Amino acid sequence: MSNYPPQQQQPRPYYQGQGQPPPPQHPGQQSPYGVPVNPQQQQYQQQPLKPPGGPYGNVRPGGPQPGHQAIRPGPGQLAPGVRPMPPGAGGPPARPTNGTPPHQQQQQQQQQHSYTGGRPVGPPGARPPTGVRPSIQQGRTDVPLQAGMATISPHHPNPAHAQTPTPITTPATQPQSPPRPQLPSFPHNAAPAPGQQQSYQQQQHPAYAQQQHQQQQQQQQQPTPPLANQQVAGGINGLNAQMSAMSVGANNAVNTPGYSQVPSQGPPMQSEAAKPKAGARAKRVFASDPSAPPPSSGMAPPPPAIPQPGMETQNYGQQSNQGPALQQAGYAQHQQPDASYQQQQQQPPYMAQQQQQHQHQQPHLVHQQQPHLAHQQPHLAQQQQYGQQPMNQSQQFRPQAPAQPAPRPRIDPDQIPSPVAVQEADQEEWDHKPFVTSLRTSPTPLASSDFMAIDGGNCNPRFFRMTTYNLPNTEDLLNTSQLPMGLVIQPLAQLRVDEAPIETVDFGDAGPARCRRCNAYINPYMIFTNGGQRFVCNMCLFENDVEPGYFCNLDMNGRRCDLDQRPELRNGTIEFAVPKEYWNKTPAAAAYVFAIDVSWNSVQSGMLHRCVTGIKEAIWDHNGVSKLAPGAQIGFLTYDKNVHFYNLSPTLEQAQMMVVPDVSDVFVPLSDGFLVDPQTSQSLVESMLDMLPQLFAENKTTEAVIGAVVQSVRMALESRGGKLVVFQTALPTFGPGALRHRDELKLYGTEKEKTLYAPQDDFYKKLAESCVDAGLSIDLFLFPNAYVDVATLGCLSSITGGETHMFTNFNADRDGVKLAGEINRLVTRPFGFNALMRVRCSTGLRVAEHFGNFHMKNSTDLEIAGLDSEKAYGVLVKHDGKLDEKTEASFQVALLYTTADGRRRVRVHNFSTPVTTLLGNVFRWADMDTTINFLSKGAIAQALSKPLNEVREALTDKCVKILSSYRRNCASSTAPGQLILPESFKLFPLYTLSLLKSKTLRGGRDINSDLRVYQMRMLKSMGVSESIVFFYPRMIAVHSMDERVGVMDANGRVFLPQLVRVSYARLSPSGAYMLENGQRLFLWLGREIHPQFLQDVFGVQTLDELDSSLRFLPELDTQTSSQLRMIRTYMQAQRARYMDLTIVRQGKDQAELDFSNLLVEDKNNEAMSYVDYLPTIHRMIQTEVTTRPHEVHTGIWSHR
Repeated sequence: MSNYPPQQQQPRPYYQGQGQPPPPQHPGQQSPYGVPVNPQQQQYQQQPLKPPGGPYGNVRPGGPQPGHQAIRPGPGQLAPGVRPMPPGAGGPPARPTNGTPPHQQQQQQQQQHSYTGGRPVGPPGARPPTGVRPSIQQGRTDVPLQAGMATISPHHPNPAHAQTPTPITTPATQPQSPPRPQLPSFPHNAAPAPGQQQSYQQQQHPAYAQQQHQQQQQQQQQPTPPLANQQVAGGINGLNAQMSAMSVGANNAVNTPGYSQVPSQGPPMQSEAAKPKAGARAKRVFASDPSAPPPSSGMAPPPPAIPQPGMETQNYGQQSNQGPALQQAGYAQHQQPDASYQQQQQQPPYMAQQQQQHQHQQPHLVHQQQPHLAHQQPHLAQQQQYGQQPMNQSQQFRPQAPAQPAPRPRIDPDQIPSPVAVQEADQEEWDHKPFVTSLRTSPTPLASSDFMAIDGGNCNPRFFRMTTYNLPNTEDLLNTSQLPMGLVIQPLAQLRVDEAPIETVDFGDAGPARCRRCNAYINPYMIFTNGGQRFVCNMCLFENDVEPGYFCNLDMNGRRCDLDQRPELRNGTIEFAVPKEYWNKTPAAAAYVFAIDVSWNSVQSGMLHRCVTGIKEAIWDHNGVSKLAPGAQIGFLTYDKNVHFYNLSPTLEQAQMMVVPDVSDVFVPLSDGFLVDPQTSQSLVESMLDMLPQLFAENKTTEAVIGAVVQSVRMALESRGGKLVVFQTALPTFGPGALRHRDELKLYGTEKEKTLYAPQDDFYKKLAESCVDAGLSIDLFLFPNAYVDVATLGCLSSITGGETHMFTNFNADRDGVKLAGEINRLVTRPFGFNALMRVRCSTGLRVAEHFGNFHMKNSTDLEIAGLDSEKAYGVLVKHDGKLDEKTEASFQVALLYTTADGRRRVRVHNFSTPVTTLLGNVFRWADMDTTINFLSKGAIAQALSKPLNEVREALTDKCVKILSSYRRNCASSTAPGQLILPESFKLFPLYTLSLLKSKTLRGGRDINSDLRVYQMRMLKSMGVSESIVFFYPRMIAVHSMDERVGVMDANGRVFLPQLVRVSYARLSPSGAYMLENGQRLFLWLGREIHPQFLQDVFGVQTLDELDSSLRFLPELDTQTSSQLRMIRTYMQAQRARYMDLTIVRQGKDQAELDFSNLLVEDKNNEAMSYVDYLPTIHRMIQTEVTTRPHEVHTGIWSHR
């Protein structure tokens, strides 16, 4: 194993088992994360607290059902059916004033309360100080939960930590006071042990005797502590209490740029009579605890759970050991996190309880307390708890430092929905079995999973995905769900190596069998009747006659006897060879033309040299064999103010260059020799490419006429079609299509900003449309040092179905490897051109809108000059009538195209899915991966006509409305303060936040219009599997790998290390992590990385010796080096774009900023962190449910 132990006197590596507590420490010793351990911390190490609420913790016997994430009411809020106690019925006595003015009382309270409202002042699990009475949870109501929901249950903010009580320690950020006598630490409400002396302050205090008497009475009422091996109910139960302590759902809406404004009023949790008056103490409300005596009145029993039809049933938190169930449901079992969470994000359990109690007692005050007061003067906490007047400053033996403001407490990141847990669970499920597309018993694999599919009549999910696989039968039901009914289609997606290839069927000159009414192609869902002489179309229900040459008898089950010999009747995806009536021009193999900018900018930046090198590597392999499809031809031209054509005829001894200076009326001077076979003219082409850098080394021309280049190539390829690859370095200011500089910073963030995302004029738009007619796809490689107007030039690639690649401030050493990799992948991936695509759906449905990079002349057909295996398209589907729930809805995607080797084909994808009348089934079978991809395409379309801030608000609003719909209609029996998330959409807030943080939509003046438009058009054509890792990057720990990691099996799969959540707090300074988002690949090395790891991977001993400009991993004869290189190769094979390696040394390299911006769970990119965004969404859901219970609004992507 390549497992590297930590160096001496350094923190232990953060290995795969995240959240595992460090080994026990001895007094005076440092923890594995460098934090001093208090000697008193070991005192009660083996004394776990008893679970609140009886042996089941905070969960009733019989427990909540799965799927639901429940969050309790916040402090000061009453659960349904809970009444406040009448005056004088209980609670602490009124506080004597002794004539002290109210403002001084408040000042003393702020200094002497025994808790803080912000960052914890002690390690997780610390007990309250001596004599502090534990608070009673306010408004607690245990509600049986419904099936099919992911549940965040309430209570202890950190049950696992409650088993290890420790004294309070003062944070380093607080000012330190001089040493003073330490009071002994005792358990809750317990007197000192016999023989142990009290401090002088305890003995002399006038209320000490009364407190001792009260402590003895409380001791008799304390429940018996659990056994040493008894566990406290943990997991997701802790999250609700933490969010309750944060007043989730109260009147504290967050106004963050990019998010819709939250109304100031919260949901009505209390009646007017129950609300405390200003200046008076609030009545104490006791919660319904299974182990507590029942209150006299005001406690309503929880409503019974109403099972939802078709919802999965799981049990969360019914037993004390609920780790496996939580992890299976997508929640990481709560264990002790690393030091950064202990110091920054965790809240000790007792603090949440005290905070809830005190906020309920005096909601009109905001208290801030010096952290060390509760530790060194516990009698102050006792006085405050029991309503006695605390000592003033003159009675205290030492003055206190002024109170410091503390941030709000945050929820535990380990207890919120984790994409890592969800993805790993789904991958583990499909590692051991194939996915049969015709089965209805299991959901479709996640887009992030590497699975093997068997075509059973429905097409492979790689080709076709839906936002939900149970369609609502009416438009009203769809509007109620707030979900978009959309498709994401990737028609030429590559199959896995162990999957069956697509079969081709040739019907001869008659062509494939089709419906005479709707022209749908024959598929497995058409029904043969009348002994096989007729068939009923599954799209329009029309009954067609079977051609005599296609006739076959039926068996006893009504199936054709030749079914096994008819792949078009068995497979969901099929290709038909079509006759001449399907041709618009004589099919020919694709032509690849490379147009290279040779202006001064190109030569000086080194782009020209790197470009010709990358082209040679992309066309020929190391043995000189062409990588292009059989019959494909290549051509070259260069340009600055003039256009240079090259005659590469194999009969010539060297290439000939012909110059066309009149770019206003450009023409092609060659009739033969412009397009050549890459194999027969290899030597001539290579010598010409090698000569270009020297030929234009002294070129001083700065203009580059891209418009004339595209016009000339369109004329040359008008009769056959193909691909044009253009390399452009600057804004074209000369010749046809000259552009002006229009990027103005004053437009950013205004209503006019959207004008920067539209073309300047229609020259390039019309030119691109003419290229579509010729079947010419255009790919742009842009190398700008300044504004280049991607919105206008990018029309050439977006309309023709091509792709844009952008290298800002190109550096040959830094970007040369990526440029060569992008050219190679562009030329060698599966490619089709001169294409026409149509989507058909069954009766009752209609196609309303399309999203992607294409051209449309009518409302039904997508004209695509060229597409490859990575291009995807979104389709919005609407109801055209009521669907019959007894039959299935059908979809058919037909793509007519020419293959790269010159064959005319029709590829058909068929899909059939059930129809439902139950809203629960719509959510249960919903696909979050597809939904977020589809919404991103719709958001980009809206950004062209709406300001970006409105688009961002609409996205957040759409997220809230979808989750509110589920909360209102599928989980109405739960408590109002609970956060309810459907199991299939429990990660939806995180991915919405990730989309808002992307360069496509996020705010900020650091994103110029060129970069934003580039990102928009890239995302418009991105498939689901690519978009998921683009929004939430994949990160793995590579410093501790076992022997299974990095080894390819017989099916071509490579076992990867355990995934890590993308947050800086998850990184260990002694670790190494690999992160990729489909665009870039980072290798992050901690400052305390073990020297042996560096020696095995890079051949150096220290980070200072490592060259961070490396773009590849050295080939060393070590196990770790072999594993890392295999992992990188495997990751690259799964991605559409080439990912060059970027090495990041912690605290040393500027690239660490780019790396940290990809950690979407942290606060960055002009947006809040995940743990802050989730409560914000919760508050908005509460407002939506309580204030607009009957409103139906489908959003900008459902009705347009």
